[in-house]
Amino acid sequence: MANDATYESYYVPTDSKLPIFASLGIFLTVFGMGNMLNEMKAGVDSSFGSWVLLIGGLVLASTLFVWFSKVIDENHAKLYSDQMNRSYVWGMSWFIFSEVMFFGAFFGALFYIRFFVVPWLGGEGNRVPSDYLFYPDFVGAWPMIDTPDPTRFPGAIEPMGWYGLPLVNTILLVTSSFTVTLAHHGLNEGNRRKLIGWLALTVGLGIAFLICQVLEYQHAYAELGLTLTAGIYGTTFFMLTGFHGAHVTLGTFMLLVMLVRAIKGHFKPDDCFGFEAAAWYWHFVDVVWLGLFLFIYILGS
Repeated sequence: MANDATYESYYVPTDSKLPIFASLGIFLTVFGMGNMLNEMKAGVDSSFGSWVLLIGGLVLASTLFVWFSKVIDENHAKLYSDQMNRSYVWGMSWFIFSEVMFFGAFFGALFYIRFFVVPWLGGEGNRVPSDYLFYPDFVGAWPMIDTPDPTRFPGAIEPMGWYGLPLVNTILLVTSSFTVTLAHHGLNEGNRRKLIGWLALTVGLGIAFLICQVLEYQHAYAELGLTLTAGIYGTTFFMLTGFHGAHVTLGTFMLLVMLVRAIKGHFKPDDCFGFEAAAWYWHFVDVVWLGLFLFIYILGS
């Protein structure tokens, strides 16, 4: 029988209320966002939803700050065994896999709508043409930017093209994949200046992407009439790009935290999974954007 010396010590943290506060923050954030959207749709002059959203965001951000700080302190105290570190690697791997499935569901819905639902509504496959069921002059072609009741739900003037801001955003994200990789090389080489410089540039590119995304949405609403209710195209456009934008926001925040930690000298070539996890996530959102650029902007317009 093996003796105790063959087993690694496994750190078990003390009881914590942080998961409760994190759940509360998520609930308030979602609840506030829902109320804010309902208030905007109903034209109600109220800031209740906005305040709840702000409070929820602050609760969640504060909780994550405290939580992650404890994890960093535990790691610096050498409380984690190799088995514990492997659990973080597997945890991040499964998290990214779940995100792949999340976006896969949206891409699958887009494929089903475009290649099955729209032709069926147009009368393909011995089905009754939808101008007898929905509204006159229905055209079963993609992109669908018209609605049955344009007085209540105005359609868009035209879909979003791939040139201009979408192309700029593509260049920004592709470039950021290279810069975060160069930062990783600097970390492996023990070159702290290279790590910090390229990582700072990556964070800047992420912020630039988000600014361009906001400008693109303003252009869509104000000049193209492209809104969330502008036909099924408008719905899928904003759902896919909106969720991706939320993931870019999260990824930029993660890289910003890694930048602060790099400046403080937290990382070593053999102890840097926090940085690697953030880099994995950033490459993931970059790949998702390439899919969006191809299927939404180039082939979808």
